[in-house]
Amino acid sequence: MKPIPIHRSDSQANTPAAGMYPAVRMRRNRKADWTRRLVAETRLTTSDLIWPIFLIDGPQRRVPVEHMPGVDRVNIEQAVADAERAVALNIPAIAPFPYVQKDLRDPTGSEAERSTNLMCRAVDAIKRAVPHLGVITDVALDPYTSHGHDGVLDGNGVILNDETIAILRRQALSLAQAGVDCVAPSDMMDGRVGAIRRALDTAGYDDVQILSYAAKYASGFYGPFRDAIGTNATLIGDKRTYQMDPANSDEALREVALDIAEGADMVMVKPGMPYLDIVRRVKDTFGMPTFAYQVSGEYAMLQAAAQNRWLDGDRVMMESLMAFKRAGADGVLTYFAPAAAKLLNAA
Repeated sequence: MKPIPIHRSDSQANTPAAGMYPAVRMRRNRKADWTRRLVAETRLTTSDLIWPIFLIDGPQRRVPVEHMPGVDRVNIEQAVADAERAVALNIPAIAPFPYVQKDLRDPTGSEAERSTNLMCRAVDAIKRAVPHLGVITDVALDPYTSHGHDGVLDGNGVILNDETIAILRRQALSLAQAGVDCVAPSDMMDGRVGAIRRALDTAGYDDVQILSYAAKYASGFYGPFRDAIGTNATLIGDKRTYQMDPANSDEALREVALDIAEGADMVMVKPGMPYLDIVRRVKDTFGMPTFAYQVSGEYAMLQAAAQNRWLDGDRVMMESLMAFKRAGADGVLTYFAPAAAKLLNAA
């Protein structure tokens, strides 16, 4: 909407003593908390938050993630406790990610398919304890492969698209059987959303939602996450042949359009703050439920600056989350979720 032009005579413009200049004082609506609240264009609530957590197998309850201050890997017992905490904070959903033991990783990521794997057992335990909390799980092979890629490699190190999708379908079915509410294909293989949708529907899991990582960029902001799931040390090469080029914007719209046509219920842009322009374009173009992932590198930068007292940690945390909402995101996956929810609940 174009701004309304404001006309004033030269005499008004040059006579501030007359008391009529400026005729419009924008600061009047900013003068107090009550009026700022009334005219706020964007609102952030706990309902906008999805909390990613990291899982480990075994008796250790919590293991700190070195490059993500305040974030731990947790065993299934503690994951249930965190899920209960999410409910208490009015966070609508969590997104668990597994740290898979090295002896369970192989070139094809076969552990991803097993109904007894760490993720499936955690989903089952969480849904039994807090059935009304949303549980969203990735569908991708990188935590499970010995080479750290999201798909199967041929002898020349090329990702095999269709062979990978066959495994992803079985992974999604195992997660659905465990009771997951929503699967989130993050692999960026062509055609995987449609294949997973058909597999779920055929098996009777037509209510399981798909949140597609529709525009996932080959970004340098993922480093701390890869440490958390143990793939930084194993990754061979990089992921530029299947994740998107950070230079491209129109391509993101093509990716999103394809995933919607294949049956995605919701779409995601990843990373977050460096790609707010993509969030805005996706939301304006498709009007679909659109999410953004405030990734580990974004989190780590803000936490490091706050710990060094270079920034006010709480203030920049909330400002960054508001930026996602202002750009058009319906929700944000963020490691700040419990801290932000605490502040929002206290407001």
